[in-house]
This record gives sequence, structure tokens and C-alpha cells, in this order.
Amino acid sequence: MLQCIATALAAKDGNPFDSVTEFFKSGTWRLIVLLGCFLLVVLWLACVFWVFKDAHRRIEDKVVIAVAVLTGLVFGPLGVLIYAIVRPPEYLSDVRERELELEVLERRLADMQVCPYCHTDIREDYLVCPHCATRLRGVCRTCGRPIEPGWRACPYCETRIAPVGAEYIPGSTGR
Repeated sequence: MLQCIATALAAKDGNPFDSVTEFFKSGTWRLIVLLGCFLLVVLWLACVFWVFKDAHRRIEDKVVIAVAVLTGLVFGPLGVLIYAIVRPPEYLSDVRERELELEVLERRLADMQVCPYCHTDIREDYLVCPHCATRLRGVCRTCGRPIEPGWRACPYCETRIAPVGAEYIPGSTGR
């Protein structure tokens, strides 16, 4: 390149742009063009590869993944931009993790109830509220298991439950 500049300065009688045109005809310029084309092809293929890897992490449907990769292949860096705009915001692993966390929380909430008086969390098997000592359930006199207030018979031992204010008859069953 320095040689071309020196030649341009030395050429006083000719056109000063002759050396520039000679540079563009030289093997150095051809090498620069070939390296530029090679780097452009590498960039293009890197875009396709990135779209492929990212689509696998975000999309389950194979057809949609193929369309995304073809977009990257046909449009190159512009296809990457298009894909980045329309891609799902979360990785599949993050979606699965969030769904599992929600499932665990739903199970915990299903196990928990609240006291009708003080609204403290209680479990299904509590007989009294641990905070305000309000009676939540009765106890079967035959088997000792918890009984809900509206039940007419114990589902565990088949003993009839006397309504409030009625007399309890031991040993009576619903048979």
C-alpha cells in the first residue's frame, strides 16, 4: 500500500488516480475482497446457527424451528433481527420450572384452609384453631377421627352422629 502512495506522489505527468486504479487491480485487493466475502459467509452461517440453537431452547414445535432457521438462512442478519422480535420471551426450561413452582404452590394452598374467626392458616386435620382455640371440627366418639360439622354419620366407622342438642346413642350405626 505504501508503494502505491509513493507511486502516486512520483507520477507527476500522469493521472494521480492511476495508482489507485492499479491498487484495485492488484492481488492485494483481491485477497481483501476474498477475506471480506469469507467473513460475510461465516457471519451468515453464524446467524443461522445462533437462530437454530436459540429456537431449540425456546420452541417445542419442530416446524416452527425449521421456519425460524430458514428465515435466518434466507435473510441472514436481517433474519436474526426478525427472529429476535417474534421469538418466545422465555426458555422452555424456565417455563417448565415456573409451571412446577405454580403446581407446588397450588398443592400447598389446597392443603391449607383458614379459620372462619381469626383467618389463621389451618390444616384440614386440625380440630381447633391453634391461634384462637375455636373448635373447627368435632370428634367421633367411637373411632376418634375428625368429623365435619354438617356430617350425619362418621365415614370411618359408620356411627350416626347426633345433631347438636340431640342425645348421642353409643353403638348406633347407620346400617
